[in-house]
Amino acid sequence: MSSKQSISILGAGSWGTAVAIALAEQKHAVVLWTKNAAHYEDMQTKRCNERYLPQNPFPPSLTCSMQLDDCVAQATHVLIAVPSHAFSELLTAMPQPKSGLAWLTKGVDPNSCQILSELVKQRWGNDYPTAIISGPSFAREVALGLPTALVVASLHPVYQQQIQDLLHTPSLRVYLSEDVVGVQLCGAIKNILAIACGISDGIGYGANAQAALITRGLAEMRRLLQAYHARSETCLSLAGVGDLILTCTDNQSRNRRFGLLVGQGLDLQTAEKNIGQVVEGKYNAEQIHTLAQKHQIDMPICAEVYAVLSQQRSPQEAVIRLMNRPAKEE
Repeated sequence: MSSKQSISILGAGSWGTAVAIALAEQKHAVVLWTKNAAHYEDMQTKRCNERYLPQNPFPPSLTCSMQLDDCVAQATHVLIAVPSHAFSELLTAMPQPKSGLAWLTKGVDPNSCQILSELVKQRWGNDYPTAIISGPSFAREVALGLPTALVVASLHPVYQQQIQDLLHTPSLRVYLSEDVVGVQLCGAIKNILAIACGISDGIGYGANAQAALITRGLAEMRRLLQAYHARSETCLSLAGVGDLILTCTDNQSRNRRFGLLVGQGLDLQTAEKNIGQVVEGKYNAEQIHTLAQKHQIDMPICAEVYAVLSQQRSPQEAVIRLMNRPAKEE
């Protein structure tokens, strides 16, 4: 258990709020930042994030703020929790945190198709301490204090240990990894595969198809990691197969729910509106498709999801194309 510290969580969505609650329950002084004035006022007044986690009241040591510079300057540790498409903008706007930067964001930068650690490296250099927090973790369960395992990936051992100590609580078990590239890529790919499984289930294709998508999707994940010289074994870690199984099989996953609606015939805009939160996999599909083409990697499931989301073909046609691919060895 770490000593009591001052922590700023930048991003008041469901995941940022859940981690803020979990850390505040450990008596840390936690500030939850949002740039949305109405959201800030609502959280301040109701002492909960009614939009995302209405059943989870804020502990006494959790406060809210709209002052980005103050949040960063006054915190011992800063954790980013905004969606991947907002990461670069926030990174550019914020001052440099004093001890390092960790993030809960999963995905790839949509403008440059770079992994997020590359953006931080360009901003503050190779030696600046960074850490990626990933793993199978639904926000609601973390906020409720249900048992959860996470991974912290970093190439800066001292800072990595600090983040592990910070997050390791009676309900959070935290493991360490040096594969910062693999952990980040896994976090993006699993969202696409969750949409694929949702679409399949929405059409009504059953458990056999779901199992095939998860297994063959894992093979696609491994091929992309190999192209980036990341560790293949990361695919079998919490950040890989752990997060993949979670998001593909449980309806707490917004990516899976989005896919279900699309598979049931809703148009993309209506499906996303019904989810009511950012569907990261929508962005990730284009990003990973670009990376796969750049490195000439065969990722047929991810490619078909991208084709559906870019409205090039219907979900049913995408499945037919996958099933009619030439037979091959596993």
